[in-house]
Amino acid sequence: MATQRFLTLDDVAEILNVSWSQAYALVRRKELIAIQIGGRGQWRVEKDELERFIQQKYAEARAGTVTEPAADDAEVDSSH
Repeated sequence: MATQRFLTLDDVAEILNVSWSQAYALVRRKELIAIQIGGRGQWRVEKDELERFIQQKYAEARAGTVTEPAADDAEVDSSH
C-alpha cells in the first residue's frame, strides 16, 4: 500500500494538537501551504509541507522571533 501523501485539516489539527479552526487559520494566513481538492474545496496539506512548517516554527523559536497571533484569528468559522 502506498504511503499517504496528503493530510486533511483534521489530521493537521490532531498532529499539531490544535483546533480545526486554528489549523484553518494557519492555511488562511498562508503560514501553512495547502491545496483545495474536489467540488467542495476540501483542504489538503502535503506531509512534507507540514514538516517544513514545524521546522520553521522551531527555527523561529530558537531565534526568538515567534510572534503572537493577530486578534482576528482567535475566532475563525469552525464549519468544515
